[in-house]
Amino acid sequence: MSTADLEAAVTGLMPRVRAELAELVAIKSVADARQFPPEECDSAAQWVLDAFREEGFADIGLHETSDGSSAVVGSRRGPGDGAPTVLLYAHYDVQPPLDEDAWRTPPFELTEVDGRWYGRGAADCKGNILMHLTALRALGEQLPVNLKLVVEGSEEQGTGGLEDFVPKNADLLRADTILVCDTGNASVGVPAVTVSLRGMVNVVVHVEALPTELHSGMFGGPAPDALAALVAMLASLRDAQGETTVDGLVHDQTWSGAPYPPEAFRRDAGMDPAESLLGAGTVSDMLWARPALTILGIDCPPVIGSAAAIVPRASARLNLRIPPGTEPDLAERALTDHLRAAAPWGVRVTVEVEASGGPFRAHTDGPAYAAMRAAMSEAYGRDMVLLGQGGSIPLCNVFAETYPDAELILMGVEEPLALIHAPNESVDPGEIARLAIAEASFLRSFGSAPG
Repeated sequence: MSTADLEAAVTGLMPRVRAELAELVAIKSVADARQFPPEECDSAAQWVLDAFREEGFADIGLHETSDGSSAVVGSRRGPGDGAPTVLLYAHYDVQPPLDEDAWRTPPFELTEVDGRWYGRGAADCKGNILMHLTALRALGEQLPVNLKLVVEGSEEQGTGGLEDFVPKNADLLRADTILVCDTGNASVGVPAVTVSLRGMVNVVVHVEALPTELHSGMFGGPAPDALAALVAMLASLRDAQGETTVDGLVHDQTWSGAPYPPEAFRRDAGMDPAESLLGAGTVSDMLWARPALTILGIDCPPVIGSAAAIVPRASARLNLRIPPGTEPDLAERALTDHLRAAAPWGVRVTVEVEASGGPFRAHTDGPAYAAMRAAMSEAYGRDMVLLGQGGSIPLCNVFAETYPDAELILMGVEEPLALIHAPNESVDPGEIARLAIAEASFLRSFGSAPG
């Protein structure tokens, strides 16, 4: 089957892609029972199971993981034991819709606007599920590889069900190559694979200065203020240029892959042209090669209802992203030590670590990467680029540790305009089509390559 044949097959399948993605987006599979009934995730898992069973995954089934979510796991045998095995990954759970009033279309109804398809999960990650299905349908029976599949249901809530499942069921998912389809291209029409992921450390820092509130007129001045102390501590985490300055971490690394042009970043982030970009490095350096500290929230009296009193206690939740080469244990100690050292006036500081995860860097010199480069070039008509990712996918490290000889390729339909995790998430249907062609071409050529 030629690339032209694959393109024609995928083009013919696109009406089915839209209809099925609409079905899947309509399932409110938010993996948080406090917000949506768990039956929604059950329905999404069953939808995925039925769809892949129809594509030849005869032994497919639901496997409960340690966090209570269900992973769809199955296999489809190709030409025999001598053929390579490829594991296809995606997830069916989605982020909550957040502020529904901020959506231009109903969040759980796939709606076309200006050529893009809008809906929660349209890109992250239900669009990737449809991309897998479309690639397999385009190939039909011409499958020169053995396939395995895992589609999980708790990636967005980060409770680690599949991370626990993989090493305990290593043989079930063992493969030569793993296509982790939960990232995206540099921009629409620019093919890419993600080769670097930042790790992260989340902490909550508590500051206590006084046993109780005190009248600011009677005691303000000499009495320590917990909120002012916290503000001073947080201010020490960035310099005047906005560069993260956690003592004990390296802050001057540079990115060697594809650049992220500043004008493209401004457009993707919706920034005003008058706003400054932060840090002393390039956009790519700041996003993919250096640590980045974000203040996620502060507990203190709100403006409305606040009294003329000294604040005795205050807290902040912090997220520290760390690049490859920095271990999370070191970053955790560095951040904790920095916060304690920056605390003024003898206030009492407690740091609670909520979560941490290691960074990831892929090895890109194997035969699967060579095959994917060629497949992307055929599908897009231009060379594939290598990107970093500012976010974290802890599962990648689990895959790498469990299957050290496997090649991990991170790809997907989630380019910057998709606005994943935000209101008005959308997918470009052309990305689903081109990546389906690329995946089908990869499976065809990788399975036929001389071993």
